[in-house]
Amino acid sequence: MPLPFIADNVYKNKDFTTQVLQRAEYDNCTFINCNFENSFLSAFSFLDCVFEGCNLSNIKVKDATFKDVTFLDSKMLGILFSDCNKLLFSASFTDCVLNFSSFYKIKLVSSKFKNCVFDQVDFTEANFTKTKFDTCNFKNAVFEQTNLEQADFSKAINYSINPKRNKIKGAKFSKDQISGLLDTYKIVIS
Repeated sequence: MPLPFIADNVYKNKDFTTQVLQRAEYDNCTFINCNFENSFLSAFSFLDCVFEGCNLSNIKVKDATFKDVTFLDSKMLGILFSDCNKLLFSASFTDCVLNFSSFYKIKLVSSKFKNCVFDQVDFTEANFTKTKFDTCNFKNAVFEQTNLEQADFSKAINYSINPKRNKIKGAKFSKDQISGLLDTYKIVIS
């Protein structure tokens, strides 16, 4: 059964923890200062949507579609993006806190992350080729078998990426943060 189609709506200051958002295909919709914490968005579809100033922490996104979605100034703790529809997943993130989330096996080629925090985020086996991480903090983030070729980490901090266990050919890194590529070797850089 196809999902209902909802287009061009603006949702402001809504608390979707008390009033449930209708399962539907949302096209070109904007969500401003909405609370989705712990909401079930499984099998929902969001196309060309914007989430601004929202709390999306611990949302359930099994088989949800996020295509050309923009996340701005949002709290996004503990989201398992790995449960989303991987085939259509495309998004950009600005001023977002994504701590404890998982991008396991997610493909986000040529995406943009700006001023984001990734504390203890799992990037295992993900593909972030040509992605720009502008002023992002990767404290305790996990990179294992991650494709980061031509990614831009030149303004990122606190990453720990083992070059032997991740693809980093052509990636850009700041010389001030180079220790994040060498810390696995337990050497002293002065």
